[in-house]
Amino acid sequence: MKKVLAGVAALALGLGVTAAQVGQAEAADEVTLQLKWVTQAQFAGYYVAQDQGFYEDAGLDVTIQPGGPDIAPPQVIAGGGADVIIDWMPSALASREKGVPLVNIAQPFQRSGMMLTCREETGIKEPQDLRGHTLGVWFFGNEYPFLAWMSQLDIPTDGSDEGVEVLKQGFNVDPLLQEQAACISTMTYNEYWQVIDAGLSPDDLVVFKYEDQGVATLEDGLYVMEDRLDDPAFVDTMARFVDASMKGWTWARDHQEEAAMIVLENDATGAQTEKHQVRMMGEIAKLLGDGEGVLDPADYERTVKTLLQGGSDPVITKEPTGAWTHKVTDKMQEM
Repeated sequence: MKKVLAGVAALALGLGVTAAQVGQAEAADEVTLQLKWVTQAQFAGYYVAQDQGFYEDAGLDVTIQPGGPDIAPPQVIAGGGADVIIDWMPSALASREKGVPLVNIAQPFQRSGMMLTCREETGIKEPQDLRGHTLGVWFFGNEYPFLAWMSQLDIPTDGSDEGVEVLKQGFNVDPLLQEQAACISTMTYNEYWQVIDAGLSPDDLVVFKYEDQGVATLEDGLYVMEDRLDDPAFVDTMARFVDASMKGWTWARDHQEEAAMIVLENDATGAQTEKHQVRMMGEIAKLLGDGEGVLDPADYERTVKTLLQGGSDPVITKEPTGAWTHKVTDKMQEM
């Protein structure tokens, strides 16, 4: 069989077909990507990479699995349901400390989009004004940056008079609109605009961006299971995957409206709207890095420092080791 394939390859090369194209014709390497959340422009780069043929050109057959409120990417990959996941670093490091050995192999997002959005009428102007109020907080691993911030401010989250009452926030903005909470968790590219679309104006709101508060942590990195990095073939596959994905992100940043339309075409729920996805893509572009996807160790150290400053309730209890690697991105840059 190998002789037959070799003969086919030689014939193809004689006809001017490249070796890479011959390789693709033999078999594409399958990759399953688990998204952190539902299909939206937050993940445009991956859908663009698939739509524009960047994955196919890299010899990959990529399956993109949307996330949702009941899907925890670390659990999915630990159970063998994905080869690579998108997760926030606080969640990934907490999972690693609990026994799921996730390793960051690339970091497309270099800035955080997370913030706390409050009604101006509550009188909250500074972070210390949060005491005594009810705050909406996402869970499923999204609560870690918030808990680290409160710990740094020495504000208990036990509902006491000196602390704050934590409301487990669903993935909508209802608690703020219905005045069940003074503040809620929002992203610069999503929920904040849902609040605006619901009728409140920017003047009605006070926002605390985690970047401005010095507690920003890395979001939307690519993670794999540690033991798989011992396999050179898997590292090669991931290098091609990251390279093609970053081409997708660069294209999405340069063609934002078209990228948003590609996302909409992949939204099986039909819940997303063109207006919201185009606006989201514009905000997401502000969070992207230089297009290489290489993790900056300084950003990693800042995230770890934030998470360790958790007082009596830290997100992680000790400095992680082996939680990131440049093995994949180094291989990518050699290609």
